[in-house]
Amino acid sequence: MSQPPSDGIYDFIVTGAGSAGCVMAARLSENGKYSVLLLEAGGEDRAFWIHAPMGYPFLFANPKINWMFDSEPISGLNGRTTYMPRGKVLGGTSSINGMVYIRGHAEDYHHWRQMGCEGWGYDDVLPYFKKAEDQGRGADEFHGTGGPLKVSDHQETYALSDAIIAAGQQAGYPANRDFNGATQDGMGYYQTTTYRGKRWSTARAYLKPARRRPNLRTITKAHATRILMTDGRASGVEYQTPTGRRMATARREVVVSSGVFGSAQLLMLSGIGPADHLRDHGIDVEQDRAQVGANLHDHFYVQLMFRASQPVTMNDLAASKVKQAIQGLHYVLRRRGLLSTNGINAGGFVRTDPRMARPDMQINMNPWSVAERTRDGMRAHDFSGFTMSPVHLLPESRGTLTLKSSDPLAAPSINFNFLDTDYDMQAMIEGVRIVRQISQQPALAPFITEEIQPGGATQSDDEMRDFIRNFGYANMHPVGTCRMGADESAVVDPHLRVNGVRGLRVVDASIMPSIIAGNTNAPTIMIAEKASDMILKAASSQA
Repeated sequence: MSQPPSDGIYDFIVTGAGSAGCVMAARLSENGKYSVLLLEAGGEDRAFWIHAPMGYPFLFANPKINWMFDSEPISGLNGRTTYMPRGKVLGGTSSINGMVYIRGHAEDYHHWRQMGCEGWGYDDVLPYFKKAEDQGRGADEFHGTGGPLKVSDHQETYALSDAIIAAGQQAGYPANRDFNGATQDGMGYYQTTTYRGKRWSTARAYLKPARRRPNLRTITKAHATRILMTDGRASGVEYQTPTGRRMATARREVVVSSGVFGSAQLLMLSGIGPADHLRDHGIDVEQDRAQVGANLHDHFYVQLMFRASQPVTMNDLAASKVKQAIQGLHYVLRRRGLLSTNGINAGGFVRTDPRMARPDMQINMNPWSVAERTRDGMRAHDFSGFTMSPVHLLPESRGTLTLKSSDPLAAPSINFNFLDTDYDMQAMIEGVRIVRQISQQPALAPFITEEIQPGGATQSDDEMRDFIRNFGYANMHPVGTCRMGADESAVVDPHLRVNGVRGLRVVDASIMPSIIAGNTNAPTIMIAEKASDMILKAASSQA
């Protein structure tokens, strides 16, 4: 194969302008000393619905800005697949996600340190959360101000959300104003990565101001297809553009930030992965790393839906052109109203067993109910309805990501293994019971006519198991395919350097050795903040 044309030589090349990649490009170029190339397979983040917070349901199945991955059939889900939307646009999944700002529990990071990941305990990572943050409530022991990432309270409160929080307290779960503060347990309003009614993705927070720098070059529609290797060192990246193959050279390091699916796939396409699997696809082996693609896991959830007795849900907006027009004007003119909210207003964290050291279940409230949810999109019921979803935070089950072919533009094979352990299933059953307990409290009585999914007939453990297997989904927080660890089998070490390959790091959610108890976007940003600090310190020492 002939060598593609070169786009130049840079100090650092970052593959993927997603939640981590935008942070990396901004921080590595910040001091002006180093040239940085940022490659993004998708396009610019100009679409209106990216920036309007309530627009994210319209991004759920949009192939122009979404990879729209599907898993392989999952035995624990009776052979069903699960749809995995991932951002294919500047900002990556931070440009299409639900914008909930959750860091996880302190014990998550203590656990990482106990697994041998020195420097990743809670006390180690908290400064990077604070560095990233511009907290709308002001700085304190747990929060920072002045960082790129806007973190905001909801501009408006909602009667249904207030009722769910009150019902949670009536069920015995305390009120919690700050899930990222001293304690995670309890019920309350979520904070979001929004600001004055607009989404605050990493493209907006980090990349947009950084793109003015002459030492940062961003190329969109540039799909990284192979890491170039010279004498056991990552020396550059080959990538596909609309006009053909191109390449670029890295003087110092290549940083892979292509996401939990893309990063492991790119390593394997570059000859770094399980040797037999690579040979099966005709790929020359650079490094036999059996764990590349292993340790795939995600949160898992099921939706309990309720018919509402008052027209206070998003279903009512979907059914009325007049209401849509009113809300549209309200948003365009004032950046207020329903389009200024992410919809996932309220929720909480609970323990399915009080003996547990941290919550293992997140309860999310959505002010809508859906008749259909597929890779083609979501369709609301034609009546008022809302949803409460138990989300299992600490799954034991692990899957794998593998190649379908050596074609770098082909989707990988995503093999989840949900509900593979007794604990994973029992936790979900308890989660359903907890949601029902909350729904039956006096505070929600004025809002609920009936439970429509799964419905009152589903009561026994066996009936709940069937419901969970037939209606549960991945929660779209995949992690783990480039596991960090101190052991030789880990894909990356605690400095996120790929074991056995010089000049190559992985920086995104794929390095998590175990998933955190909460939404994964904020921790991914923290990982990139910490990684950029490590990389810049290493570069300074080598100067």
